[in-house]
Amino acid sequence: MDISTALLIFLLMFVLIFVLRMPIPMGMMTACVFYFLVSGESPKMVAQQTLKTFYTNYTIIAVPLFIFAANVMNSGKVTEKVFGFAMGFVGRFKGGLGHVNVLASLVFSGMTGSAIADASGLGKMEIDAMRAEGYDDGFSCAITAASATIGPIFPPSIPMVIYSMLSGASVGALFMGGMVPGVLLAIALMIYIFFIAHKRNYPISEKVKLRAFLRYTFNAIPAILTPVILLVGIYTGVMTPTEAGAVAGLYALIVAVFGYRVLKWEGFKQVLIDTVKATGTTSIMIGAATTISYIVAKEQVAATVATWLTGFTDNKYVFFLIVNLAILVLGMFIDTSVIQVVFIPILLPIAKAFGIDLVHFGLVVIFNMMIGLSTPPFGMLLFITSGISGTPLKDVIKEIWLPLLTMLIVLGIITYVPDVVLFLPRMLMGYAG
Repeated sequence: MDISTALLIFLLMFVLIFVLRMPIPMGMMTACVFYFLVSGESPKMVAQQTLKTFYTNYTIIAVPLFIFAANVMNSGKVTEKVFGFAMGFVGRFKGGLGHVNVLASLVFSGMTGSAIADASGLGKMEIDAMRAEGYDDGFSCAITAASATIGPIFPPSIPMVIYSMLSGASVGALFMGGMVPGVLLAIALMIYIFFIAHKRNYPISEKVKLRAFLRYTFNAIPAILTPVILLVGIYTGVMTPTEAGAVAGLYALIVAVFGYRVLKWEGFKQVLIDTVKATGTTSIMIGAATTISYIVAKEQVAATVATWLTGFTDNKYVFFLIVNLAILVLGMFIDTSVIQVVFIPILLPIAKAFGIDLVHFGLVVIFNMMIGLSTPPFGMLLFITSGISGTPLKDVIKEIWLPLLTMLIVLGIITYVPDVVLFLPRMLMGYAG
């Protein structure tokens, strides 16, 4: 059998792992193994290259460190401090708890960099509070899912670290580039909530007195300082992004144990277990990504796609449109981690050929992938919010369409107005692209 047949077998196996619902990391590796078996090629060189990737790419080390920090922040009552601060800040507006939901996610994203951590940590508290004040359960879950997508967009961000490893783009520039889109998404969702709250006559939450608000703010300061410490450290050159991950983990631990006194020994053991599990899964995914990148290069998949695209259009904005539509469709059916490690290596050479800035491209792709987490029928955040609240999934799906439209509008802005992403890196870092 020739190589093209091996590629066909690889693609068929790749589809089959989703049909059979195999664990995604192991399924991806299985597809790669079948490729080598059919092609007759030795996987020795690829295995060596994969190990070299782990040994020499220090950016990868930041991934388990940020995962650890997210688990620590999500393990205790840190979420209560963030929720209380957000309540005092925006709870007094019409549909106050909806605004609280979004603002709390924005603050929490600066500590975890994970949409799943946001939805599962803050989510139940937010949905329960909204239910108690008479909000529709479907609306509460939909807003919780949509706001959780801010997590990997606003720094720090685990997907940005992985994208940096795959593309070579600056982690610091990616972090800085995600700030404006993250805030823009939060504002857009709050505008949507404002109109829905008036249409459905959702309540204004009880106004928090100044003294209570100051107490909430004081309690939230250690948590709010997390992204400030990391970004200042990175952009002043005091620490690398990987060292920032270590500082984030240590700082989160100090805040949870000594600041808030919410993390006990049993909780800490569970944090370590969860971190090891997540790191194992991520490591296998990265290993699979390295192998798939080799297959893509060997079979000249990227070159074939690039030839087709450049024959179809020489306009980078049309290319962006095609990429966005493709990722949006894939996001309906495929896990975002698969999109990142499988399709980004294919798209990167084409983006470079079109002269697209890799930081800008990375933010567009990551933002688009996060939309996939809330997109029916298989959006992970829809299942999480439905599960933790006991709300029927159909009710969540019914309410998610307008938040999705809101997110798509923001995606269009950051896609076709690159300065929304690149303004801060250029101004504060001297980033030249």
